[in-house]
Amino acid sequence: MGKIMRALLGFFCSLLMLGCQQSEFGLEKLTKGVSTEADVRSAMGEPEVVWEEHNGSRTLEYPKGPAGHRTYMVDIDAQGKLRDYTQVLTNDHFATIKVGMSRDEVRRKLGKPRTVGKFNLKNEEVWDWRYLEGPSIERFFNVHFDLETGKVTCCLLYTSPSPRDS
Repeated sequence: MGKIMRALLGFFCSLLMLGCQQSEFGLEKLTKGVSTEADVRSAMGEPEVVWEEHNGSRTLEYPKGPAGHRTYMVDIDAQGKLRDYTQVLTNDHFATIKVGMSRDEVRRKLGKPRTVGKFNLKNEEVWDWRYLEGPSIERFFNVHFDLETGKVTCCLLYTSPSPRDS
């Protein structure tokens, strides 16, 4: 009986956390195809960056927290309506980053990095993003750029050490 109760408790906690993640950022107030850009800004605040697209649509970038685990890209169609939103700090999105991409291409895909470090002796600049894998595994994704060309040279994933590993 104890195992069943723990499983049910875990399930309900997971549902609660999912609801908190969406309400934490105002997403629950928005409806795709109905909400306007003004509604998005009212619910989520001012975006970090607004990317103007060739077809008249716009992408609003919302990194959450100074070192948060989520960055949302919110797509607004040419008529000013919410088309979609995507949390981009995921393994699927990281897999789209390839050697040879420019800084701008990476920024458009992943949003503002948590940190940027320059290593002149290695002739590289490293951007990193902190994210969650599953409900609680904190990980980091690093993108290394050549300082001269500004192109990606490699990408690395690593897990944050737990306090007991210290």
